[in-house]
Amino acid sequence: MAATLAEQTARERQAGLVLILAAALALGAANSPLHHAYEELLHLKLGPVLPRVGPLTVHAFVADGLMAIFFLLVGMEVKREWFEGRLSTPDMRRLPVIAAIAGMALPALVYLAVTGFDPALARGWAIPAATDIAFAVAVLAILGRHAPPAVKLLLVSIAVMDDVGAVAIIAIAYTETLNLAALGMAALTMAGMWAANRLGVRRAWPYLMGFALLWILVLASGVHATIAGVAAAMTIPLGEGEKESTLEHLEHRIHPWAMFGIVPLFGFVSAGVALSGGLGSILQPLPLAVALGLLLGKQVGVFAAIRLGSAAGLCCRPEGASWPQIYGASLLCGIGFTMSLFIGALAFPDQPEQVDAAKIGIFTGSLLSALLGWLVLRLSSPVPFFAHEAEAAERIFGRAHQHRRSAASNGREHFASGTLLRGDAYRRDPEQAPGTRGTT
Repeated sequence: MAATLAEQTARERQAGLVLILAAALALGAANSPLHHAYEELLHLKLGPVLPRVGPLTVHAFVADGLMAIFFLLVGMEVKREWFEGRLSTPDMRRLPVIAAIAGMALPALVYLAVTGFDPALARGWAIPAATDIAFAVAVLAILGRHAPPAVKLLLVSIAVMDDVGAVAIIAIAYTETLNLAALGMAALTMAGMWAANRLGVRRAWPYLMGFALLWILVLASGVHATIAGVAAAMTIPLGEGEKESTLEHLEHRIHPWAMFGIVPLFGFVSAGVALSGGLGSILQPLPLAVALGLLLGKQVGVFAAIRLGSAAGLCCRPEGASWPQIYGASLLCGIGFTMSLFIGALAFPDQPEQVDAAKIGIFTGSLLSALLGWLVLRLSSPVPFFAHEAEAAERIFGRAHQHRRSAASNGREHFASGTLLRGDAYRRDPEQAPGTRGTT
């Protein structure tokens, strides 16, 4: 199963590029003679009238239906990381939890401050709070050897906690009215799925059927339907010690469809916005607040949390990453695309002008964060890292990192258990390395 997970993670960099292409196509369509056809496509009715959603349009089908499958994948990844991965111990959770909380709180405060706490715009406070890991990994893939393994691991860990926070925000902040009967039936459905888990049911289809039923009930309850994906994921067996658990099997099957199909589709139906206002459009309160929340709030929140947490002894600086590289990773946390667009639509329902204004801010803040993060990491000096980190990086960077490994046979680098490495052929015993692992 390790090889399968390695395959899944390596694909993330291509998925990020596909998402960028989908967003570019949407922007192109919305700002070309095809804009009428693009809008008609989004509002094309596909099927039955659904609770709370109404007629099922193309946009609703993707945002309320297919995105629930994406959130099912998010939930499974969070569960696996929490119990078996990079967040499986309290010590491992501490740094990403601290960084994620600060990295969500400060962008929200920046947003509210820039909008002057305007009640008409206050619902958008959570738009700049999340990180788009697909875009961020695409930037890291472009950087190649300039992105050390520790930066990727840090970014992914923070993004996982960001996802948890974003799901909680969607469930709490953007739920207004509740149908208690439907909510109760949803709870019974979850109880049945949990019972199946406890009784040793390891087939995937009962959990997929339960997920489909849960989606309908959550949709009818007034809670956003995508929450059904995360809730269902919590009941799917992880099966410690099993060769391939039900959760890992489903994650492996769903991952390429979600990252190469659902997420780019969501980007295409959500990213189209007419850029007719010129530079003045970004200076309006809503887009400016979103852009500054992503560009300033994210980087300051994440970096300050890690720096102050390390100084206070609450957490340790990630091994194999210098402070400039951590700052570069903090900048990349400001790439908030998929989840930001999703929350923007929830924050301003039936207000297309506000949603479009938020999109302009999301594009601007994300683009600037990506460019500055790339620049900082590109200019940062390489630091030593350990062999086990190099193995983790191989899962992430794919061929680019394999090329680096092949250089080892030529004497430029050497990967061995317990060996300290960096790009200039530096090699020492870990016990003699300059500085200690996890030092502040």
